[in-house]
Amino acid sequence: MNIFEMSARRRGFKVVAGVDEAGRGSLAGPVVAAAVVLPSHYKNEEIRDSKQLSPKKRERLYSIIKNDALSVELGVAGPTVIDAVNILQATLIAMKEAVTGLSLTVDCLLIDGINSLNIPVPQQTIVRGDSLSISIASASIIAKVSRDRIMEMYHRQFPQYNFLRNKGYGTAEHREALKRHGRCKIHRRSFKVKK
Repeated sequence: MNIFEMSARRRGFKVVAGVDEAGRGSLAGPVVAAAVVLPSHYKNEEIRDSKQLSPKKRERLYSIIKNDALSVELGVAGPTVIDAVNILQATLIAMKEAVTGLSLTVDCLLIDGINSLNIPVPQQTIVRGDSLSISIASASIIAKVSRDRIMEMYHRQFPQYNFLRNKGYGTAEHREALKRHGRCKIHRRSFKVKK
């Protein structure tokens, strides 16, 4: 899980950050990105793509990563930004916010997916990076847990959609609630709801 980090360090990079997001495909709520800088040669066999972990394990690893990482930062783009610029651009805005908010000056980025960021830092995009890079996997866990907590907060405000369970994703229950209640202020107007 750390071959990309080791490769970057062999090329002379000292501060390598992994970047990932959560909530891109959701019908409601923000897209949340995280950037994580781990110590060199950091290992933790339990860290992997957040989608492969139970909520309980994600929460535990979230605390471990926050404790062990040299720097962790979030970027958030809400529904109005998503509707204004589209989900891809909103994701890139959140990722850039996460990277530029780090307490360390990063000299290499490992980014999940195929899109690089418009910042003057060497970058490597990695398809399925959250299952190939420990830094990206760590960012995926931080982003997912952080976003889940935001959606749990919104659940208290809008309990009729059961964001506690669906986290804003288009489950059958959520689509049924949309039919009954319409959209609330955190729904993405630009997203089509499948019948």
